[in-house]
Amino acid sequence: MVLTSKTTGAKKAPRAKKAPRASRGDKIERTVAPPKAPTEPTLLARILTSLDDDKAEDIVTIDLDGRSSLADAIVIANGRSARHVSSIAEHLARRLKEAGYGTRPVDGLQSGDWVLVDAGDVIVHIFRPEVRNYYDLEGMWSVQEPRRAAAR
Repeated sequence: MVLTSKTTGAKKAPRAKKAPRASRGDKIERTVAPPKAPTEPTLLARILTSLDDDKAEDIVTIDLDGRSSLADAIVIANGRSARHVSSIAEHLARRLKEAGYGTRPVDGLQSGDWVLVDAGDVIVHIFRPEVRNYYDLEGMWSVQEPRRAAAR
């Protein structure tokens, strides 16, 4: 026995109504969605978030744009103790690796006085407060560029 609409008593599915077609004289408005802003946080934003999450203190960012080809920025922060400084640096390196930035070099992790994390375009210095005051990196990098003497 063959099943058909006659033998089963099934009705045909109703047809969907078609939208009216525009005539040649009608103008069709087309909207273009604005480009989406990148939702991926930048390297500097990731670093600042990580430092803030780990309770780093006195976080300072120094923009090196036009001053040095070494990096785009330097971030300087304090930890409360040598253990805290080392922990902040380890967590930062791990988070950068998880975010796809690869394994980042970390120097000074054993002593915990001054730890440097080289994140590529951003260099992160994490100090104990008294070591930070002694080396005064902010003072060294915040100096204005010397004004060039006018041509004679």
